[in-house]
Amino acid sequence: MRRWAIGLSIGLLALIWVLVVATVVTTRYGDPMLWPARDARIVEVYVVSNGYHTGIALPRERLAEFAGGRGYPALLAVAQRFNQFPWVEIGWGDEEFYRRVPTVADLSLPIALRALFVPGNKSVLHVVGLPSDPVRTFPSAEIVAVPLSWNGFDRMLAKLDATFVPPQGGALPDLGKGLYGPSLFYPAVGTFNIFHVCNHWIADLLDAAGVPTSRVPATFATGLLLDLRWRSGLRVNSPSVIPAERSESRDP
Repeated sequence: MRRWAIGLSIGLLALIWVLVVATVVTTRYGDPMLWPARDARIVEVYVVSNGYHTGIALPRERLAEFAGGRGYPALLAVAQRFNQFPWVEIGWGDEEFYRRVPTVADLSLPIALRALFVPGNKSVLHVVGLPSDPVRTFPSAEIVAVPLSWNGFDRMLAKLDATFVPPQGGALPDLGKGLYGPSLFYPAVGTFNIFHVCNHWIADLLDAAGVPTSRVPATFATGLLLDLRWRSGLRVNSPSVIPAERSESRDP
């Protein structure tokens, strides 16, 4: 029994050491030329977490301005499609998992194992129009406001635009209605697996904008938000401090 306990302790210590090393190796320290913003020209975006999945909310008017001016065809199409809304929230994930598991209650072990460990899983983007700012729209979510520099926002949009399957014949292809509210699924570039989950995708977008991120903590939504709080000094809006009566849509 004692040998078993010693072996377990050594195994746990080894696992912790591997995780620490992996965290250090994969840590990205941001771009000081982009982050933090050094002038008054900032664009505030929001990272929205429902506990296991994160998405990013963008001001639609600013999105349309940059997409049109910089030539991001997919994002311009999205801004036009959701032109009645002041904000859009965008998430990325495994196609089957995303469409069949809208909430934790719908999660099953076979679906989760396939998404994480089977290679070559197709991915999708989920875009929803928000009637108000994300803090008001998602009162039960953890939300981080991220003030990006002008150039940082532009670089993030370039990476985001490249995630969409490009427009075909002038039209951006979609896969039909999304999970909640006025939303649509779009085919995406890239495959989903345990080394590239939805939260990694958000971290990659923030990294493009110059924000410090680390891939190991970003495997989990909680780890991504903690990293943003500790290293970037960003405030996490907790669900407990957002009045329920402010809800204008259901949680992501």
